[in-house]
Amino acid sequence: MITRPLLLAAALIAASSATAQTQDAFANRNVIAAPVLRANVQVSGDLVRIGDVIDNAGSAGQIAIYRAPDLGTTGALPVAQVLNTLRAHHVIGVDTRELKEISVTRLARTLEGKDIELQVARALERRNGLGDAANLALTFDRDPGDVRLDSGFSGSPQATIVRYDNRNGRFDVTFEITNENGTAPVKLRFTGTAIETVEAAVLTRNVERNEVLKSSDVVVERRPKAEVGTDASARDRAVGMQARRQLRAGQAIKTADLAKPDLVQRDQNVTLIYETTGIYLTMRGKALDNGTEGDVVSVMNLQSKRTVSGTVIGRGQVSITPVSITPVASRPAQTSDATSSLSPAAPIAVATVSSPAASKAE
Repeated sequence: MITRPLLLAAALIAASSATAQTQDAFANRNVIAAPVLRANVQVSGDLVRIGDVIDNAGSAGQIAIYRAPDLGTTGALPVAQVLNTLRAHHVIGVDTRELKEISVTRLARTLEGKDIELQVARALERRNGLGDAANLALTFDRDPGDVRLDSGFSGSPQATIVRYDNRNGRFDVTFEITNENGTAPVKLRFTGTAIETVEAAVLTRNVERNEVLKSSDVVVERRPKAEVGTDASARDRAVGMQARRQLRAGQAIKTADLAKPDLVQRDQNVTLIYETTGIYLTMRGKALDNGTEGDVVSVMNLQSKRTVSGTVIGRGQVSITPVSITPVASRPAQTSDATSSLSPAAPIAVATVSSPAASKAE
């Protein structure tokens, strides 16, 4: 008699427990399954899927609903449109969080134009007579600009085909970039011309023959090596030098175009300097030749009207070296005459001539 009530009570308890578990399961399922709209969506492929726009998409997550924007760009979707699309795929009860629109960004890897140029230059470095990559000037048949790839293409560009013709400077370079997802690598091909350049001193204005270059006359530019050759002058060596011939603005200066500046010019009034032990004399003269430092020029002594030779030592200055003559005992009068002519009232020029009388004052 007691057994039946006990069995009935156990059955009621079990039924009550099962009902509670069912209610908890439904409650948990409702909490987990509630889809929530995302305000910002990022995709790496060319399709936008349900799982990209909402959290808790469940089995519908892989269904494609939109085409993604262009690589590296962001688009906007009205929430009302998104909800209609989701309903068409039986996704309802979405928590919109009072959003009016959502943004969709397509992730991309960007290769900047300057990096592409550097990669091409490195591929061509020392090919068929070319020099270092840093000295190559590239002209592309079509401006590569910035190249965008799917973010999955994360590998470094590898040059698989490199061609260069040194007769016309044409290049043809192909790169491959691998995908981390194991798909086929992307290929990028670039064509154009490449020339080797060097730094050269270039004139900013026309320069006449014998004109001395000033700092403002010369700038540094990169010029084709074939144009400048191996005789290019550096800027710091060009400034202060004298043009051997007429030069035009924009011309790359060569070493052969320049010479040391004339410190003495023909028909210029100069100072003759005579210096020996204990004696330093100066006198006026007129140059008969042009000359730079170290050149031997002819100068007319304006007092004696005789021509002497001397070495250019500065601007408008010519040094005369005395002749060493062994004293002759029988000619004391000449020594006395030469000494007496060194008075301040009569400037002296001492010339190098073949006559013994050259030791006398002129």
